[in-house]
Amino acid sequence: MRILLLVHSFNSLSQRLFVELTERGHELSVEFDINDAVTREAVNLCRPDIVLAPFLQRTIPPEVWQRYRCLIVHPGIVGDRGPSALDWAVLEERDEWGVTVLQAEAAMDAGPVWAAATFPMRNGTKSSLYRHEVADAALQAVLEALERIDGRTFAPFRPDPRDVRVRPLCRRRDRAIAWTGDPTDLVLSKIHSADGTPGVLDTLFDRPVRLFDAHRARGFHGPPGAAIGRCGGAILRATCDGAVWIGHVREHRDKALKLPATHVFRDESAHLPEADGYSPIRYEEAGAVGYLHFAFYNGAMSTTQCEALASAYAAALERPTRVLVLMGGPDYWSNGINLSLIEDADSPADESWRNINAIDDLARDIITTSDRLVVAALRGSAGAGGVFLALAVDEVWATESVVLSPHYKDMGNLYGSEYWTYLLPRRAGAETTRQLSQARLPMGVAEARRLGLVDRILPAAPAVIADAARQLAGDPALDARLAEKRRRRDADEAAKPLAAYREEELARIRHNFYGFDPSYHVARYNFIHKVPKSRTPLTVARHRRAMAKLPPTPHSL
Repeated sequence: MRILLLVHSFNSLSQRLFVELTERGHELSVEFDINDAVTREAVNLCRPDIVLAPFLQRTIPPEVWQRYRCLIVHPGIVGDRGPSALDWAVLEERDEWGVTVLQAEAAMDAGPVWAAATFPMRNGTKSSLYRHEVADAALQAVLEALERIDGRTFAPFRPDPRDVRVRPLCRRRDRAIAWTGDPTDLVLSKIHSADGTPGVLDTLFDRPVRLFDAHRARGFHGPPGAAIGRCGGAILRATCDGAVWIGHVREHRDKALKLPATHVFRDESAHLPEADGYSPIRYEEAGAVGYLHFAFYNGAMSTTQCEALASAYAAALERPTRVLVLMGGPDYWSNGINLSLIEDADSPADESWRNINAIDDLARDIITTSDRLVVAALRGSAGAGGVFLALAVDEVWATESVVLSPHYKDMGNLYGSEYWTYLLPRRAGAETTRQLSQARLPMGVAEARRLGLVDRILPAAPAVIADAARQLAGDPALDARLAEKRRRRDADEAAKPLAAYREEELARIRHNFYGFDPSYHVARYNFIHKVPKSRTPLTVARHRRAMAKLPPTPHSL
């Protein structure tokens, strides 16, 4: 089918559907829902079989849904209506939730149902559930709806009016925290329900802030609501029956950024006692296999975090293991440098330079590891420098739901580093490297494996990853493989030193940071502050490429 994705932005769910439907042979194009006139123009240009709306913040114009079959992906069970479906599900601690694919009509979420899928809820943030359970259920329901439409035998149904529940927008008062009365579980549910956006409005050190990135703290008590400790970038805050870590906050003012709590309250938190329990970086070991976890918030790696991870990596190399698995985090493996902290710096150019050099140092250490095999196990998606950091290892494993964005150019034509000019061609070849660097498209793991960016696709279960790592460590041919690894690295170094690749990349990226063209700084500002795009990028708006007299982009490289 020819499918037009109509979206508010090209978010994680939209990208997942884009790559999965493309992989199944559908013809996909994307249009950002900027205004009614632009949307009408888009459907007239595309003339789709289906308009699919996985992420909208307003209704589709009636001139569109009356002429074309428009499917809405609603993150709620059949009969649920309203703009805060997943917020309420987390806040009310529902045992089961789901996704419904319904046909657009005048009323929001009220059209006939084409398909639905449910899933058991887990104790996680709204944003994490959205990236995993909601995305999986949405894909299942969309595929079922498309099959039913194609088969032309299924009649969409309307839910029993007794099962319909219209919920309002979840507002500040619905998740306001009463620190003296709310137990830890309720505090976490309230913050989890707003994680990603909009955050829970509260006060900390007598300043209004929005709270994000909350985690249970064990073994701590104090006056409810009081800040009683710090660890890494998080502040420890007492509840009436325990305590929680608050990892990130955003000040309640115009253009404030979501930043580590101790960064926003650097003076106030400096007087708090150090406490253990909040660390995105942790190491564990099982026999001959080491596992290095780094669950950085939103996958962003600041200068300090890159340096800390490099130290943890060096410590892991001191252990007597045969295989070291870089696990990343459950939601993201890595998205490269931390654009929020760069934006907040006195000199974003200087902080960009420090951050890229810190992640380059880590990539170099991984590339030059010679005494064991290093594996990147991607359980969450990766983007930009995070993709190329993963390619520094010997084997890249990824779970089926991972989406990769192996490019930098959407960030104001950023050139990038992380030794990508060495790592990508040796895996994918020169021509694929050229196409990938220009395409600016998300990629699923099936395509990534065909192109050589992923070596193995595994189920998401941790036991499967552990079993694969154990088998790798016990392989009788491992010593020979390590010898070949050292031989190849020596040959590559002799042909062109790693330092030369880095110098060339940094010379190019220095122009992005310090040159006369401000595109990187403008793009970073717009991305961090979520400035709506004024048009859809032609890389994904394939229906508009003819107007721009550009050749069509390939559906798959």
